[in-house]
Amino acid sequence: MKAFDPNYKLLDEMYQDNYYPAFLVDKVKDELQKVIDLLESGETDAEVVQETLDEAVCGINDLQEEFDENDSELETVARECIAENVAYILAWFNIPIDTEEAIRERDW
Repeated sequence: MKAFDPNYKLLDEMYQDNYYPAFLVDKVKDELQKVIDLLESGETDAEVVQETLDEAVCGINDLQEEFDENDSELETVARECIAENVAYILAWFNIPIDTEEAIRERDW
């Protein structure tokens, strides 16, 4: 079992941008953390990982209204940041899932 990179700051770009309320970025981070937790447990089956990614992305989808209520939205910067983080997580754990496939359930 491999631990996630302790030096990598998840969603750092979103945290640095005041447009995204930190408490909502925390919720996005919590969704990504579910994927990391699964991978840290030693799971390598791409189908199982993809299922967890789908659940995490759907969880992020569900946050869109809350972002709107706080004068923010999951737009280009957020999309790219989240996608880059997912790509980094998958690369760190050597999971051969394409980033676009990994976030296929997104509606942001």
